[in-house]
Amino acid sequence: MSSLLYAIAVILIIAWALGFFVYSAGGLIHILLVVAIVAIILRLIRGERI
Repeated sequence: MSSLLYAIAVILIIAWALGFFVYSAGGLIHILLVVAIVAIILRLIRGERI
């Protein structure tokens, strides 16, 4: 489950980067970024490895 969470976080960061540089989709892109960052921080706090 944790590797799935990490994969989703990476996908969300990539989607945010594409959205930021390609087009502006309003607040949705920034919400995706926040979700991805929270997932990565939780993973780091728990001390899980990739």
